[in-house]
Amino acid sequence: MSILIRNGTLILPDGPRQADLRTEGGVITQIGPGLPAGDSQVLDASGKLVFPGFIDTHTHFEMNKGQPNETADNWASGTRSALCGGTTTVLDFAEPVRGASLQSALDEWHARADGKAACNYSFHMTIKDWTPAIRAELPAMTAQGITSYKVYMAYPIGISDVEIYEALQAIGAEGGVCGCHCENGPLADARIARLLAEGRTGPDAHPEARPVQIEAEAVVRYLTIAELAGVPVNIVHLSAARSLEAVRAARARGQKLYVETCPQYLLLDDGVYHLPGFESAKYIFAPPARPAGNQEALWQGLADGTVDTIGTDHCSFTTAVKALGRDDFSKIPGGLPGTEDRGILLYTYGVASGRITPHRMMELLSANPARLFGMYPQKGALQVNSDADIVIYDPNKTGRICAAVNHSACDYDPYEGMETVGGVDAVLLNGVPAVENGEPLGGPGGRFVPRGPSQFWR
Repeated sequence: MSILIRNGTLILPDGPRQADLRTEGGVITQIGPGLPAGDSQVLDASGKLVFPGFIDTHTHFEMNKGQPNETADNWASGTRSALCGGTTTVLDFAEPVRGASLQSALDEWHARADGKAACNYSFHMTIKDWTPAIRAELPAMTAQGITSYKVYMAYPIGISDVEIYEALQAIGAEGGVCGCHCENGPLADARIARLLAEGRTGPDAHPEARPVQIEAEAVVRYLTIAELAGVPVNIVHLSAARSLEAVRAARARGQKLYVETCPQYLLLDDGVYHLPGFESAKYIFAPPARPAGNQEALWQGLADGTVDTIGTDHCSFTTAVKALGRDDFSKIPGGLPGTEDRGILLYTYGVASGRITPHRMMELLSANPARLFGMYPQKGALQVNSDADIVIYDPNKTGRICAAVNHSACDYDPYEGMETVGGVDAVLLNGVPAVENGEPLGGPGGRFVPRGPSQFWR
């Protein structure tokens, strides 16, 4: 199928341009002014912005499968929701059972996603154990197109500093990149125990258990380990101004590192932990939403290049599942939905408010994720021979975030009622129309994306 997108503002790698774009056979074949229609299906993008498909760097679909605390979104509903928000590729976390192989997790995640995903997908591998057997699996992961990993400094699945150091060196030797959940787990656990002993069992205790210092210390420690290991690293879901200070200091010393933040840290503050009843349970995620002031610092980090990517950490526990921790805030499953909202929130509160440009939005949502995770320019760029994953965004729409009309299976939206500017008009996935007027057109059209080495750009 040949499709001609006419009269739009294309957000190209070197900047916006008024031009037409033709796709055929799943790739972009022509870009230029006044392209003839020929036998192409014509999509009129007059007054609209045309982006390369967005990439969500951080999702958790079908998490805790088969358990009482399973997420609401499986691979079908989660990726459909992502697609309707303009995300054409997701990177989900494949998590082995403790003590099991990486291959077992990769096989399980393929079984969950293959033939069910509405958008394209790949996986980060979570390292819960660092053993000679796990180390020996890394070349096989590379051969299967998996080149990114995650380690934790918190929770029972956290590994030691020495193990992180060894893992970073091994992953670096494969040309991969490792992200880290940066929180000082033992300190967080001690603070949780103290708060519970004081009778602080409600959600309002959550931000006190995991304050900014808990994250910032771990960021400094992770970057120190990475510096000694001599490899670039990624910090996932960075939430606080103090952590940004550590990032800027490391870069000033010449260290190569990359930073992801999420919409919740840009738009929510710790006032969400003081809502009536048990409403605040919806906002239990880690790191927590931060005190007012941190949000504007992160927006500045987006604008000045300190922050490189925006994921969602989409982890959609329903209100009923959140109630598992009604008597103990530390048992409230941590996570929130949001993969469908990411693009429209970034446009509304970033581009339309003058904080960032459409080109910077493209870098954060498309180009930078594709580079960091070994997909560029197959993904993340509007250029000839790149995949025809394309978002047509209408900046003239207005609306409000509403769980009832979004496509996640979760029963709430953390951004409910927020006013929005613009919206996704159409999405092409692998050159095929997949979303029209914000609604999905067909069944599961997503494909697994095997990835190459990380393409570190600074």
